[in-house]
Amino acid sequence: MSDIRESTAMRSAVADSWHRSAAAGVTADRAYAPITLPGDQLRDARASHPLARVFPLLDDVLGQAARDCDAIMAISDEVGQLLWVCGAPAALRRAEQIGFVEGSNWDERLAGTNAPGLALRLDQPTSVIAAEHFRHSVRQWSCAATPIHDPTDSRLLGVLDITGGDSIVVPQTMAMVRAAARLAEAELARELLLPAPPEVHPGRSRITVETLGRQDLLLSIDDGRGGRGQLRLSRRHSEIFLLLASAPRGLSGDELAVLLYEDDGGSSTLRAELNRLRNLLGEDFLASRPYRVTAEITGDWLAVEGRLAEGDVAGALRAYRGPILPRSTAPGVVRLRESLAQQLRAAVLRSGQADLLSTWTRSAWGADDYEMWVRLQELLPTGSPLCALAAGQIARLDRELGV
Repeated sequence: MSDIRESTAMRSAVADSWHRSAAAGVTADRAYAPITLPGDQLRDARASHPLARVFPLLDDVLGQAARDCDAIMAISDEVGQLLWVCGAPAALRRAEQIGFVEGSNWDERLAGTNAPGLALRLDQPTSVIAAEHFRHSVRQWSCAATPIHDPTDSRLLGVLDITGGDSIVVPQTMAMVRAAARLAEAELARELLLPAPPEVHPGRSRITVETLGRQDLLLSIDDGRGGRGQLRLSRRHSEIFLLLASAPRGLSGDELAVLLYEDDGGSSTLRAELNRLRNLLGEDFLASRPYRVTAEITGDWLAVEGRLAEGDVAGALRAYRGPILPRSTAPGVVRLRESLAQQLRAAVLRSGQADLLSTWTRSAWGADDYEMWVRLQELLPTGSPLCALAAGQIARLDRELGV
């Protein structure tokens, strides 16, 4: 965890967060984070939150360490609201000056770039050091945070954070925070939050598919009998498997050939490719008449579709790591790829949330999206530092498109 003051470079995750903060209307001179859980609402939220079960443990393990080094331990819920803040009295008094108090909300769209907000956004451990903070008032602080998940379903419950001065800018801080979070998850599992193990059904196999932004599929395979492993497929086998995984009822050889080949010349090789794929996967995973995957399928592209169906546009955008098999020219894959991208793009446009549009335009696939840049410019608050960026990109695209 190197000190940012030793370098003028900015980490890409922090730069992205600055853009999202600015797009959401946060200003660098804002002094406080907003209070979103006042009084009785805070007490009720704490009492009903699953992390209330492990707060005493975390306070004993990490809270005491924070007090000993003039720092603060904070626990937020899944939307960035600080439910518990404890630490050295002097540090707590200083933290009040930036609104780092119980009931405040440190989602980066409300409080600017900070470790709890960025850990929520990325769903992974992260640190934000001194001048990496978006708001001027927070730059005297450094923080390290990590998500805490429900052990039953991996649902994000909140974030554990330690915030302090220069003394916490060491690698051991993040290691300590992560260890405390894992201890909390283990305690949650132990305290009857973990349901009885499901009945084992031999032969019930599962395959998890990663395809977004990848040139080939990565399969995580569970054969239902205790055997697990990963398999990376060739480009052609990736296309075949994805098409079959997207057709639960299966496909005939002719149907699969139409979706796979751009012309009629490849049908004769399809049976050979299917046989090789069956040999890679095993006889139990690929059936014929019609061709179909017999395992239960989960996939990253399906997760994006599911979040869109729920109306969770921000979650869908976070889960979208890029187009489906971006170099594939197989007609069926192209159709899947374009359909998902168009659904997500339309949802982002409809959302009217400048931070989501900003995220899209900063991606490789959205950097030249003229309509998205224009809409972002319309949504940005007056005086936003992103106004000049949006205007510059629109001017660039005007020149390139000859508008």
